[in-house]
Amino acid sequence: MEKQIQIHQISEFLKDGMTIAIGGFMGCGNSHNIIDEILKSNVKNLTLIATDTARDGYGIGRLIDDRRITKLLASHIGTNKETQKQVIEGFIDLELVPQGTLAERIRASAAGLGGVLTQTGLGTEVQDGKEVITIDGKDYILELPIKIDLAFISAQKADEAGNLVFNGATRNFNVPMAGAAKVTIAEVEEIVKNGELDPNFIHTPFIYINHIIKA
Repeated sequence: MEKQIQIHQISEFLKDGMTIAIGGFMGCGNSHNIIDEILKSNVKNLTLIATDTARDGYGIGRLIDDRRITKLLASHIGTNKETQKQVIEGFIDLELVPQGTLAERIRASAAGLGGVLTQTGLGTEVQDGKEVITIDGKDYILELPIKIDLAFISAQKADEAGNLVFNGATRNFNVPMAGAAKVTIAEVEEIVKNGELDPNFIHTPFIYINHIIKA
């Protein structure tokens, strides 16, 4: 199956009210060119899954600035004053999720698991409304998989089949997000022929990637 699409086709996948995920950390590894295309569209009321919202005017922060996000699941927002402002005024519905828990809930979705058990957050607001399961005398919070409609990840290189190679820290949250959504689109710097990537250094296999974009 031909996986390569053009950057302008991103708008065909966007719908008001959908849940999107964007990989990376503090803008490093964000799908910057795809974010440009989202901002060109009229899509709104998005739920965003991301470890953070970068900073004002950069990376994911640009979606916040343009008020495209109305619900946010993230680990921290302390570096983005605009995110804080919109949460305080009630425009963004925020759920703060411990970073490791966020990664595991995303991974559980990709792996088809029913959830993960963790002690992180026991006795805090993180536990509110969640099932607690006792195993061998120890309590664990049952954290459910996060349902994602569309995941945007960013990689350095792909082959035509969609196998991906990341550069350094850009793999942050991009790797677990691959395959966690109904549709996963990878923005890459370079696309090579099948067989040109060393299989020992492929970080994400093609089976998790629906479409690739050279951006």
